[in-house]
Amino acid sequence: MSEFDDDDQFLSETDSENEEMETNQDGAKSNKRVYLPTQGLESDEQLVHDETSYIMYHQAQTGSPCLSFDVIPDSGEDTYPASVSIVAGTQSEVSKANHVIVMKMSNLHKTKQHRSEDDNDSDSSDEDEDFKPEMESAMNIHHGGVNRIRCTRYNNVILAASWSEHSAVHVWDLRNQMAALENSESMESYLKDKKQRSAPSLFTFTGHMVEGFALDWSPTIPGQLLTGDCKSNIHLWKPQDGGSWHVDQRSFSGHEGSVEDIQWSPNEKTVFASCSVDTTVRIWDTRASPSKACMLKAAAHESDVNVISWNKHEPFLVSGGDDGLIKVWDLRQFDKGEAIAKFKHHTEPITSVEWHPTDSSVFCASGADNQITQWDLGVEPDGNSDLKDVPPQLLFIHQGQTDIKELHWHERLSGVVISTAADGFNVFKTISV
Repeated sequence: MSEFDDDDQFLSETDSENEEMETNQDGAKSNKRVYLPTQGLESDEQLVHDETSYIMYHQAQTGSPCLSFDVIPDSGEDTYPASVSIVAGTQSEVSKANHVIVMKMSNLHKTKQHRSEDDNDSDSSDEDEDFKPEMESAMNIHHGGVNRIRCTRYNNVILAASWSEHSAVHVWDLRNQMAALENSESMESYLKDKKQRSAPSLFTFTGHMVEGFALDWSPTIPGQLLTGDCKSNIHLWKPQDGGSWHVDQRSFSGHEGSVEDIQWSPNEKTVFASCSVDTTVRIWDTRASPSKACMLKAAAHESDVNVISWNKHEPFLVSGGDDGLIKVWDLRQFDKGEAIAKFKHHTEPITSVEWHPTDSSVFCASGADNQITQWDLGVEPDGNSDLKDVPPQLLFIHQGQTDIKELHWHERLSGVVISTAADGFNVFKTISV
């Protein structure tokens, strides 16, 4: 069973007796201030939601936590009510109860304060049911918890690759699950067909020998895949005829610890980046032999480097580490080992980073401190802000989730972010991006 609810962001207000009013009963103004997670709350303060901070904000829950997911590419217009489709993998404590889940979230309306007559959200009906979001899901059995999952379109078919905690990497054909979400009759047929719900993977590779997390499909060569494990091995997959892959048994060597994340270059077919618990970020070229393919490296953080993201429009890479730092690297100066920007806001390890798909100066990050932050490198300090300890590039702080693991921008829906945590999913668009 799944639930899908509305929710809102929070601000701090000292006048908790009358939190919806600008003034109290004596006519005095209440003392409103922006709440910062590092400040904490006084005994007479409480957090109250500020719906105006979001263009859209919804929550969804699944039976077992899905700590990795990817947005399924689709076509359509950037309109409301919106719909999104994602593929996710569960991490149930019961190994045999894990699944690859395809989810379709629909009827996602703007918040009440941002609906207008110009939107498809018509004001002619105030019935709550008209604005109630919906979610349908189709599950397929997965052996072991899903460490990470990524999808791609290959030969007009949506495929997903999943890293299993049992040290295997699987490739899944999602056509049956996606077809089940088209209408109620298809879903009923899918639920009755046990063979479909337990269909084997299209391809499985067990050569890593240990589990891993790093995984990325090539955006320039359809069907090409990279996987990295906890013993520093990185393997290149190339698609073959007949729905199979050739996995090079020679691993790319260079890292001295677990490979935590991999990112293909969005523009160069043979170049990719990786990061590791050995504190480095490395740039590789697959045209060289795996033992000599590491072209550039930098000691990026003082501790584990958890995540990286490659800018689609500029030669920039952003990294996040266990030190809570977010660093931006200019790849033209990467060999100097100096980041062009460094941000310290999060108080716990960074768990996810991703550049905005169209705005080359904007990125989003999440941390183990239960915060999601939105940043814009193009913002310059003006000296007039009352928030002296807050970087001027920090646009927005989103809270409300516990143990946030991963986030992604939606490419079709401008500014929409989807995030997953131990307590479920958030789908939101802020007023800042």
